[in-house]
Amino acid sequence: MTAEQRRNLHAFRGYVSKILDPTYILSYMTPWFRDDVVQHIQAEKNNKGPMEAASLFLQVLLELQEEGWFRGFLDALHQAGYSGLCEAIESWDFQKIEKLEEYRLLLKRLQPEFKTTINPKDILPEISGCLISQECEEIIQISSNKGLMAGAEKMIECLLRSDKENWPKTLKLALEKEESKFSELWMVEKGAENVQMKDLEDDEMKTLDIQIVYKEEPENQNLSQNPCPSSVPPAYSPLKPRNFQLELALPAQKGKNTIICAPTGCGKTFVALLICEHHLKQFPQGRKGKVVFFAVQLPLYEQQKSAFSEYFERLGYKVSGISGEIADSVSVEQIVENNDIIILTPQILVNSLKDGTIPSLSIFTLMIFDECHNTNKNHPYNMIMFNYLDQKLGGSSDSLPQVVGLTASVGVGDAKNEAEATEYICRLCASLDTSVLTTVRDNLEELEEVFYKPQKFFRKVESRTTDKFKCVISQLMAETEALAKSIFEELGTVTLENLSRIQNRNFGTQKYEQWIIAVQKACMVFQMPDKDEESRICKALFLYTSHLRKYNDALIISEDARMKDALNYLKNFFSNVRAAGFDAIEQDLTQRFEEKLVELEDISVDPSNENPKLKDLCFILQEEYHLNRETRTILFVKTRALVDALKKWIEENPKLSFLKPCILTGRGRTNQTMGMTLPAQKCALDAFRTNRDSKILIATSVADEGIDIAQCNLVILYEYVGNVIKMIQTRGRGRARGSKCFLLTSNADVIEKEQLNICKEKMMNDSISSLQRWNEAVFKEKIHQIQVQEKLIRDNQGKVKPVVDKNNKKLLCGKCKTFACYTADIRVVEECHFTVVRDAFRECFVTKSHPKPKKFGNFEKKSKIFCARKDCLHDWGIHMTYKTFEIPVIKIESFVVEDVATGAQTLYSKWKDFNFEKIPFDAAEMSAGAQDLNLQAMNGLE
Repeated sequence: MTAEQRRNLHAFRGYVSKILDPTYILSYMTPWFRDDVVQHIQAEKNNKGPMEAASLFLQVLLELQEEGWFRGFLDALHQAGYSGLCEAIESWDFQKIEKLEEYRLLLKRLQPEFKTTINPKDILPEISGCLISQECEEIIQISSNKGLMAGAEKMIECLLRSDKENWPKTLKLALEKEESKFSELWMVEKGAENVQMKDLEDDEMKTLDIQIVYKEEPENQNLSQNPCPSSVPPAYSPLKPRNFQLELALPAQKGKNTIICAPTGCGKTFVALLICEHHLKQFPQGRKGKVVFFAVQLPLYEQQKSAFSEYFERLGYKVSGISGEIADSVSVEQIVENNDIIILTPQILVNSLKDGTIPSLSIFTLMIFDECHNTNKNHPYNMIMFNYLDQKLGGSSDSLPQVVGLTASVGVGDAKNEAEATEYICRLCASLDTSVLTTVRDNLEELEEVFYKPQKFFRKVESRTTDKFKCVISQLMAETEALAKSIFEELGTVTLENLSRIQNRNFGTQKYEQWIIAVQKACMVFQMPDKDEESRICKALFLYTSHLRKYNDALIISEDARMKDALNYLKNFFSNVRAAGFDAIEQDLTQRFEEKLVELEDISVDPSNENPKLKDLCFILQEEYHLNRETRTILFVKTRALVDALKKWIEENPKLSFLKPCILTGRGRTNQTMGMTLPAQKCALDAFRTNRDSKILIATSVADEGIDIAQCNLVILYEYVGNVIKMIQTRGRGRARGSKCFLLTSNADVIEKEQLNICKEKMMNDSISSLQRWNEAVFKEKIHQIQVQEKLIRDNQGKVKPVVDKNNKKLLCGKCKTFACYTADIRVVEECHFTVVRDAFRECFVTKSHPKPKKFGNFEKKSKIFCARKDCLHDWGIHMTYKTFEIPVIKIESFVVEDVATGAQTLYSKWKDFNFEKIPFDAAEMSAGAQDLNLQAMNGLE
């Protein structure tokens, strides 16, 4: 293979990864691939999907030095049936494959309809020539074992990877032959333009094998003066930095620890690339630098890993990365040792320093912290820098890495004046051992040519004058509160009001949410001499408070969205209630709701009850798109529920449906909702970046920091306000010339808070300018004093270690107070999962299939576990396979902890807060227990 062929394959690897399932050709590649590599690639597919497996396959392939492997690869593609891909690689012309992209997008949009209307067995004979033979077998097998919908989903997955240029037309003919209604939607001749975007749920998204390339058009425009077009990858040409970028990079290139503070969209990532390149090239022959780049969010990690790989692998440097998603399946030590640049989510390094996998930060020569303003309190960034500062202040002779921080805003905390703001910034500088604060000063005019600060508009909207929906829900809440109070009247010892100090609570507010959570926690640890009576009362109070919380959620949704959305939220909740325990109390509460349902339905569809905020939002969007049909919008909202509600509102509004909204929410799970999976986040970002039909992205706070999003010229903050850092980050999403930023609210306090943020931004900039005028020696001494002071506080805190409570305790169901296990029965698996080894515990729970089974590391998530009491069914955790063991894994927030000796009861939200004696999981103990069970069974047979 020639060097040019190797470069071309590397350049076109994105196309290959989209199409190739490497497990279909591995048998043809045995002369070049070791058995352990083959197993690794197969495991990658099983755990993460074909695209990640293809990326790994190509990585291994491009590192091969043996003769003949390139010809062997082409022969393998031909033998397996990848004729289109083989042809494209032989000619290095991917235009035919590129032309299929619009049909892939169309199929993704129509995925829900395809799954529900197509019988894959009927059309498979007609389209089998467009698929790999093994794919056809898998579709038949899945259809037989898991049902036609699962088979149709697999067929979609295979078609999205098909390299046959005729597959869209072949699919059309097959659909017409079967007289399928879906053929009306599959518009091969017209392409994808006229098909409305459908709402892709997480479960549907994660089946799509789409390569996500995190490149932001405005960032590219700002990176250099010779940006590349985005179609077929061009021949590489070095990017030329702008003068302001060279100014930002200069102090770090001189070896100084620095925080680079520059606007979102001005190319800070490119500045980091310049710093890295200069750093790695400065080492004399025989010595090598080692760079670690930290990214706080997984989408941001993926984006930066892609940027660094693309830039540095051409220069001969090795780049790799580790995030929490893959940490269990890779060796951190080997990846750090074998690469020049390592992209990490910071917790990976925190864990590795703690367990000794990484002995010291001295193995790195440069650390770069993206979004470095997070370096405070117990953030992983601060944990890493504690290690650094302990080494520095402890007099270690080992060298320390250079530290560079990147941010759009250092923030000012709770500062009320410039002196306090300066102190706050100095503390951030001390945390990052900074000697220079870098901003653009000499090349401001050039920066202003590429960075456009959006115009800011405040729109105060009046709330509904009358709210019939709130009246009805408030009545139901008052009735439910009365039922809860009647329980306390029976007892005569405590009242509902005395359980929380929060006063002046109103229905439909965050304060009521805080109150009801506090009350629910207090009720969970309520105790009585009669334990059966205690169980009855605690369970009743748990149900009443849970319903009150849902009603309050609905009022919050109604306040910001439609009454219809709030009502659907409640209907979904009561549907789930019916499917669970559904005891007498739940039946009574459900009946009360259903008695009001017709009235609520009538109210929710009455046009006179339209939300004035939505009317104003509609006006803003109509006005902006009337002025510019190519407007691109990000709409920021507070909650995931509101994201879903506004998406439905836009799709169902004939004036706005042309916007075809995408959504982006966080990954974490709350008590109320599940987050988006990483593949779903990637899919949403990529769809908004590449699909010009989708003109608006509705997002929570996950989109306001760091993640590169397609160029937007309209940012709308819908009842959305935070601190000065959040204000600068969200405003920075509007990067196009003539951008606008609207804050829309019915609350004057929200506008006042945002105006205060504007004042704080000026205070921050003035403080930075002031610090930049300080004498460097004076600044360094100030930083040193703070570091010494903070280390003294840390050291004193470290001396006070929590006392481990070795007394045995009971775990009771948090809902019905049924006994579950003793702490003596609990074992800790790999320092983070808690299982119960007592055999009798298996009688205490029931299982249901997990909605999202998943493999990670040594674990396989299989089912969810619930309290076995039929009138309870409280969620206790999950059931999983760990190596060869089937184990339950429980979550402490689902239980009440009772001291066996005193009877005192306590709630814990996290295991780390519960200082009981934590015994490590012992495989030998489990094996012995299994043998004892077998012996008992044999004795029983005798």
